[in-house]
Amino acid sequence: MITLARMRRREFVAMLCVAAAVSPAGAWAEKADRRVRIGVLLGVTDDTEGEARVAAFRKGMQELGWTEDHNLQLDVRSSAGAAEKGRNYAAELVGLAPDVIVANTSAVVAALREKTRTIPIVFVQVVDPVSSGFVDSLARPGGNITGFASSDYGAGAKWLELLKKIAPRVVRVGVLRDPSLPGGAGQLGAVQALAPSFGVELKALDVRGAPIIEQGLEALSRSPDSGLIVLTSPAATVHRALIVALAERYRLPAIYPYHFYAKSGGLLSYGIDNLDLWRRSASYVDRILKGAKPGDLPVQQPAKYELIVNLKTARALGLSVPDELLVRADEVIE
Repeated sequence: MITLARMRRREFVAMLCVAAAVSPAGAWAEKADRRVRIGVLLGVTDDTEGEARVAAFRKGMQELGWTEDHNLQLDVRSSAGAAEKGRNYAAELVGLAPDVIVANTSAVVAALREKTRTIPIVFVQVVDPVSSGFVDSLARPGGNITGFASSDYGAGAKWLELLKKIAPRVVRVGVLRDPSLPGGAGQLGAVQALAPSFGVELKALDVRGAPIIEQGLEALSRSPDSGLIVLTSPAATVHRALIVALAERYRLPAIYPYHFYAKSGGLLSYGIDNLDLWRRSASYVDRILKGAKPGDLPVQQPAKYELIVNLKTARALGLSVPDELLVRADEVIE
């Protein structure tokens, strides 16, 4: 015979079970029992660099307990720097209804934002997410988007400083940038503000399209004692092999924003460790999967910068690398 007390206990336990099912903890338990789906949209070329970024993200997820042989499905797409391709892949990924989408470059994040205001989006390597309209503020993003910024404007001062240290005779500097990017204007402005103190004259150059890049660097090389700063942009990444080759052809000392430029023949690179940023982005995906709202997660700034010096290129340009730079360098390419 079931007593009234036992019935009440049963009702109480049942109520607890219902509460757990509808609470964030209960939702997390339910989600942990299935394979979560993560979309990844790259705004870079389909090459080893893109593969390395996805591998870094995959490693970060694995460290947090998410593996593709157990509870994770990754849908990876790359726009290869093509705007129309990026928009098409954005629509495709949103149509798959993933739990979270991870994306890099302003162009693909903008394409995703046009397609959804509900699916959480974690961006990686966006220069100025506030000016781009992706977040309300760095501290309180609001909406369905948050992530990891690719640089702060202070990097502009470092690029100019390092270029002058390795090529002190440089008095004219071309700044290769994409004028269509909101963050690009801020980066250029930071360099312009410091140019007089370094005794250099700046010339803004357009990075959109191979013929435009070649015309700009050829014209720059006609002035003696010229150098080059390449700002962060998807277009520069797409055309990086051409830019490095032209800097070599026209004997322009140049500094670049990412390690892969120096490793492919560029003179200097100073910028974020982008693979570290991709690995760290997994922490935000993990928190969102466990119930956090993207709008409550502050945009993270880069935590790690790296300096790489290519001695072979320096010798080809007739430059002597100061010991100060060699000591500061995270990597020296012989």
